[in-house]
Amino acid sequence: MDLADGGLLSPLLPTGKKSDAEPQKLCIDDMLQKYCGEFGQWQMKHFVLTSLAWALEAFHTMVMIFADREPEWRCVGGGGGCGAGSGGSVCGLEPGSWEWIGGLGSSTVAEWGLVCGEKYKVGLVQSLFFGGCMIGAGIFGHLSDSVLGRKGSLTVVCILNAVFGILTALSPDYYTYALLRLLTGFSTGGVGLCAFVLATEPVGPSKRGVAGMSTFYFFSTGIAALSFIAYHFKSWRSLYVATSIPSLLFLLVIVPFVSESPRWFLIRGKPNAALKILQDIAKFNGKSLPDNVVLALDEEAKEPTSNGEKNVDSDGKQVITGSLIDVVRSRITRVRLFLSVAINFLCSVVYYGLSLNVVNLGTNIYLNLFLNAVAEMPAYLLTAILLDRFGRKPLAIGTLWFSGFFCLFGCLVGGDGVWKVVRMVCGVLGIFGMAGTYNLLFIYTVELFPTVVRNAALGCATQAAQMGAILTPFVVVLGGRLPFAVFGVCGVVGGLLAFCLPETLNRPLYDTMGGMEGGENAFGPLLV
Repeated sequence: MDLADGGLLSPLLPTGKKSDAEPQKLCIDDMLQKYCGEFGQWQMKHFVLTSLAWALEAFHTMVMIFADREPEWRCVGGGGGCGAGSGGSVCGLEPGSWEWIGGLGSSTVAEWGLVCGEKYKVGLVQSLFFGGCMIGAGIFGHLSDSVLGRKGSLTVVCILNAVFGILTALSPDYYTYALLRLLTGFSTGGVGLCAFVLATEPVGPSKRGVAGMSTFYFFSTGIAALSFIAYHFKSWRSLYVATSIPSLLFLLVIVPFVSESPRWFLIRGKPNAALKILQDIAKFNGKSLPDNVVLALDEEAKEPTSNGEKNVDSDGKQVITGSLIDVVRSRITRVRLFLSVAINFLCSVVYYGLSLNVVNLGTNIYLNLFLNAVAEMPAYLLTAILLDRFGRKPLAIGTLWFSGFFCLFGCLVGGDGVWKVVRMVCGVLGIFGMAGTYNLLFIYTVELFPTVVRNAALGCATQAAQMGAILTPFVVVLGGRLPFAVFGVCGVVGGLLAFCLPETLNRPLYDTMGGMEGGENAFGPLLV
């Protein structure tokens, strides 16, 4: 028919869209921004449930303040020449001329006589715990990126925490107690980093900074709750049981309602599982995903490189793998890892060092710990408000130097009376600044590395922080002005190192090493 030449058939053809059009490939960040919602009701629920694990870490870390404290003592049997009560020292006193207030079961120090020549054993247990944290952070950081995943690793560490914590309460002697504290530290080292990554990875890029900064509220709340628990459980053995049971409750009540990270599913060659989670997020947030959208890695169009190798699993699916070797192999991530490790180490020395000094002020230990935890919360709020306004890099430099300045000022202040109050204020302000830095470093480190090696890198940085915590008691025992001087220098040097880090504000959360390196062309240099 000659009508076909008149153009009648043309309008009957689809316009603006081809029936055989290829599906649109989007990475997870784009999917969250366009279709799922960056921080809707699903992310809020998931964030709160996952971040509750931080309170568990606070319990297992800070419980030593009460369990290993040196109780007050008093003279008995007339007390001739016994001394001046709790204000003096029991060293050199005749056995039987004095007793611990609260009995031998009030702390490990009282039960096993960890005083005088045996006092070093208290510090040794503390160092062993942080040493275990350092080992556990590295191991579970790797397992979280590989076979176990984020949720699987969090489940394992919570199980181990509950078991080792309860067994610690049954310790027959000091050496068994020290071993179990080492093992508890091993499992505790993986709690925070697994919970942090699992909580923040489903959050969109513009909301991720504030969400990540908010996780530390749960840690401070855990410390405050611990002071309440310790006040009601005076025995160190019952205290360990009371602080371990919440880990079991978390496993039974919370974990079943927590989802695995869609980013982990994607890099493990399970895009359908990742897409299913994103569909659930969209549905819960009152949105929906279009049919022509396919989930893809940020470097899927590129050929596989040695930076994050593509392997094939037993089911024939491509799996993106990565390790610290890949981090070190790349110039960009190698420098980032060195800077992150160094800054985390210095930050930890200052944070734990100032915390120990606050605990040793001689005030009510329960009230003191509670106030210390509450004092950190304004720092978290302030850094969360300023994070997206000024960026990660300027804020890291500012908080490090803020803390370092007041520590150096505290070093210069001497004398008693009002000057004691001035030094205490310097310490509180130092903690205020360093608490903000500690909070900021987690979200900063997460954004500095791609998904394929993110937990391994974060675990390495966490290991460095634990190494700083191990050395902190040795700095504190120097006494006088030296601890403040060390903390001040650490803060200043940490700020200088932060100058060498790149800004990550509003940049994508990359999935692979190649995708991150490709971002250098789109966003400019990623190194500085």
